[in-house]
Amino acid sequence: MSIRIGIGALAHVFEDSDGFWRWVDVLEESGVDSLWQSDRLISKEVQLETMSVMAALAGRTQRLKFGMNAVVLPYRDPLVLAKQCATIDYLSKGRLLPVFGVGAPFNPEWKATGRVTKARGKKSNEALEIMKRLWTGDKISFDGEFYSYTDAQISPKPVQKNFPVWIGGNSPAAIDRTAQMGTGWLGGIVTPEKCGVVISSIKDKARECGRKIDDDHYGVTLGYRFGSYDDKPVQTFIDRINSRRPDGFDPKTCLAVGTPAEVADAFKSFVAAGSCKFVAVPLAENEQDILYQTESLAGETLPEVEDRPTRH
Repeated sequence: MSIRIGIGALAHVFEDSDGFWRWVDVLEESGVDSLWQSDRLISKEVQLETMSVMAALAGRTQRLKFGMNAVVLPYRDPLVLAKQCATIDYLSKGRLLPVFGVGAPFNPEWKATGRVTKARGKKSNEALEIMKRLWTGDKISFDGEFYSYTDAQISPKPVQKNFPVWIGGNSPAAIDRTAQMGTGWLGGIVTPEKCGVVISSIKDKARECGRKIDDDHYGVTLGYRFGSYDDKPVQTFIDRINSRRPDGFDPKTCLAVGTPAEVADAFKSFVAAGSCKFVAVPLAENEQDILYQTESLAGETLPEVEDRPTRH
């Protein structure tokens, strides 16, 4: 297992694009493994489009890996998405980390675009099958319930020969999808206990399917802050979690907040549960704050949690 920590862009706290690129440059020069962009199409606040960010990062960076956490398959045409992923992987020389999900039923995109949430899992499975065939084969023809293609083909193919297909989500359907079609799993906001249960379930299901997913291809998203639970960004994040979780759920069980030692211990609790990849989301108010949170993670947490002795 190789334990690696990336940074996730949840809220856009920058005044302009220059601030965003200053942050990206800090990440490029740090020991942070990767940068992840959440997928939101409908929002009042500034929210960058995921695939556009992936393409821009391919040109801006040389070392940093990057991924989408997670791109919602039913919003997009699988041929176009497969072509985008292959192009970005080609231009970045194999640094794209694609993660795919079906989208939460409460997402505003469904109502705004007239789409229905029913059967979004089946639709996503078809899309994954199409994309995997496009990445590895020549011409493909497909006649499914949701998509139909005749002699479809893309070039270039991804630079990564075994192109990763990570699956997001914690539901039984997401577990089955990962076991049957995925090369890795990236969970959302979960507790260490839930993380361990999902990972164990995926491994059991994969064995039933005659497959094995590498032990270091399991990860979670983890909000963090060097500070206090009373800080405004933490309270805002907790309110957001509470609005979507059942009564009695304690958001503090799925966050890393406090001193450097406390933040590191929170990450280690997920490592003990079987997770070795992290999308660490800095809970910050503005550009200065997110730079501080990022540099603190690189300087304080990475040496304590990751299993590599040197830094970039």
